[in-house]
Amino acid sequence: MSAALDTLPKIGAPATRALTEAGYPTLRDLAGVPRAALVVLHGVGPKALRIIQSALEQHDLSLG
Repeated sequence: MSAALDTLPKIGAPATRALTEAGYPTLRDLAGVPRAALVVLHGVGPKALRIIQSALEQHDLSLG
């Protein structure tokens, strides 16, 4: 697997903090997680979700 899965993509500091605090410190941790579970986190909006989904798709993964 790629080292890119061991970090989060560049989505902004608020979204990065929110994901890390919610237990998703890496892109790998987000595979299969429902969008609804992420959009409620402060700083995680449509743009961050698009970036995350795009990054996951590069590894044949997806949000739930």
